[in-house]
Amino acid sequence: MAETETTAALAPRLAEAIRDRLISGELKPGQRLSEAALSADFAVSRNSLREAFRLLTKDGLLQHEPNRGVFVATPSMASIIDIYRVRRLVECQALSNAYPNHPAVARMRAAVETARAASKLNDWTAVGSENMKFHAAIVDLADSERLTGFYAQIAAELRLSFGLLKEPELLHAPYVEMNAAILEKLVAGDPKGAAAALEAYLLQSERTVLAAFSRI
Repeated sequence: MAETETTAALAPRLAEAIRDRLISGELKPGQRLSEAALSADFAVSRNSLREAFRLLTKDGLLQHEPNRGVFVATPSMASIIDIYRVRRLVECQALSNAYPNHPAVARMRAAVETARAASKLNDWTAVGSENMKFHAAIVDLADSERLTGFYAQIAAELRLSFGLLKEPELLHAPYVEMNAAILEKLVAGDPKGAAAALEAYLLQSERTVLAAFSRI
């Protein structure tokens, strides 16, 4: 990301790139971010990076601690509950009204297949990343740019809550085939059934994450 534009123009794109790293699981809750390393990595000035940090802090994804630096935020129990409330509203509705031949269905299937392959290698970080792609594709079924953009914020917060689990296999292993089952219901022309399965899925996932949070 070469710095050929103003800080004001570059900062949102830089913030998006850092958010993508949060969603992929590359950055963990409580991790201190190095200005020097990220400036070099993205080939941007520290001023641009600080503005991106400010945007992400405003979104609640980062937190600034005086005299210590910038850290990846750690979700609260209240925020986890709210994230899942939003997911049920957005994802279940998008799935309930979807049609089987939507282009996003192909991305859902690709995410399931890649997650299955990664699970055989016990690469649970990769499984988690494919899970994020699967659910982002569900949101894309709604054909709303606003919802897609909004969900990117939710997805970053969600991945941070996943980072609270010391054993990621506990969270991700059961959901590979649950994702597959949701997909097959949709493809079979049963979007309402897929949405009902997703609602049960989200309830189970929420309980798992909250249980992990309570043990911190």
